[in-house]
Amino acid sequence: MPETHVVTNQVPPLENFNPAVSPMLAEALVREGGGWGADEVAELGTLAGSPRAQRWGELADRHRPILHTHDRYGRRVDEVEYDPAYHELMTVAVSHGLHAAPWDDDRPGAHVVRAAKTSVWTPEPGHICPISMTYAVVPALRHNPELAALYEPLLTSRVYDPALAVPTTKPGITAGMSMTEKQGGSDVRAGTTEATPNGDGTYRLTGHKWFTSAPMCDIFLVLAQAKNGLSCFFLPRILPDGTRNRMFLQRLKDKLGNHANASSEVEYDGATAWLVGEEGRGVKTIIEMVNLTRLDCTLGSATSMRTGLMRAVHHAQHRQAFGAYLIDQPLMRNVLADLAVEAEAATTLAMRMAGATDRAIRGDDRETLLRRIGLAAAKYWVCKRATPHAAEAMECLGGNGYVEDSGMPRLYREAPLMGIWEGSGNVSALDTLRAIATRPECIDVLFDELDATTGHDRRLDAHVSGLRDALGEDLATVQYRARKIAEDISLALQGSLLVRYGHPAVAEAFLASRLGGQWGGAFGTLPAGLDLAPIIERAEIKA
Repeated sequence: MPETHVVTNQVPPLENFNPAVSPMLAEALVREGGGWGADEVAELGTLAGSPRAQRWGELADRHRPILHTHDRYGRRVDEVEYDPAYHELMTVAVSHGLHAAPWDDDRPGAHVVRAAKTSVWTPEPGHICPISMTYAVVPALRHNPELAALYEPLLTSRVYDPALAVPTTKPGITAGMSMTEKQGGSDVRAGTTEATPNGDGTYRLTGHKWFTSAPMCDIFLVLAQAKNGLSCFFLPRILPDGTRNRMFLQRLKDKLGNHANASSEVEYDGATAWLVGEEGRGVKTIIEMVNLTRLDCTLGSATSMRTGLMRAVHHAQHRQAFGAYLIDQPLMRNVLADLAVEAEAATTLAMRMAGATDRAIRGDDRETLLRRIGLAAAKYWVCKRATPHAAEAMECLGGNGYVEDSGMPRLYREAPLMGIWEGSGNVSALDTLRAIATRPECIDVLFDELDATTGHDRRLDAHVSGLRDALGEDLATVQYRARKIAEDISLALQGSLLVRYGHPAVAEAFLASRLGGQWGGAFGTLPAGLDLAPIIERAEIKA
């Protein structure tokens, strides 16, 4: 073979690894009460890192969904065709209980185990959208006990069936939600979709929804204006009599992020739906669904960071430059350690919120309050950090990282989504303030949580003291300062959690940089004198 065709100094494929053995995730799983599910998480992680699952992710993303509005004879069908790899991914996700399965599991920590499984099932992020919505729909649907009794067993079933059929005839179903409209976006109260009673207990919905992801789900929760105001409705794709509901798919969105999951615009032209909760109480009915999907946004961003870090470390372990492996170069070690600190802080906070969610669902008032303020802030900050993290991780691979085959462009394109989905940065930051306004006792619970580390580190103490002062400042400027408040709450929680439970080297690097001011404007600017070896070691690839 000619010498020019001999390949040297190229990185081997990243395969046959297990993301579940990441110490930052494995430790949090046990700490938050899900240790009993460690074997299940590890089993799924093994599959996630296999060449087979990685190939499913590539194919599902490469072969975009195709919208068929009509069949060959001109009849309206409104179906989306997915690559078979997408259905393989969905089958695994449902069979391993990443969807609504925890609602049928009484064991403490069931929602934590589900969070960890979602965090290790990483071949492709798009199909997690319907998985997340199916998880989140259950508590909202319970506002109509009759519907919940009929459909909850199908939502929690571990059988995935993509067929378009009467939901009650299927072994398992998936759920979506349809809230935003083109004139309102996050301001769902500005929606104009109308709901008119039919006289038989059902309603007729007419309107246009701007974003409806995963339109091939079996059922949807839809917001529409009824006589008494914005209300929540249950809408099946196929009606009980076997006819197709008047839910017409107008087009699929050409998105920045993943290509595997279809996001659509939907026209409801007299679609049949059932009321969930009371008329005029639509936002209150659906708010728990929003909170659960916000948890998944936070988890998704933390997962994105660990994935990017893993790929950057893998590349650095095998690529040489200037006479040494990249992972041994001092400046690259600074970058990798900085990325690792961010990923670990994000994972620790996200899993803490998963634990709070699990305990809140089981009636723990304190955890309910901590989750109310902590999740809004965490959703803002962790999601905000995912995009620059993905960019820096991609840059660790140099030009190779800019090529689609590396997987890094897909990670980078997807990173901003979590910050936008379920309310962009401003919405999440303002919701942090709303938590304080509607449940002022949230503040006492937050500082009670932070008091566990009082006196352990002067930098953390100073930050918490500053946060306390900021929350007591002039209310006239509080909305203007909402982003900083959400950021500072998140940093305080991350610092406190890392001091209590994290590796000392990780905690010190976080405190010195994020809270101590010894940090620049980009990753890779950690101060000298830190012990980087254990930080990087915790991020290395393991089978």
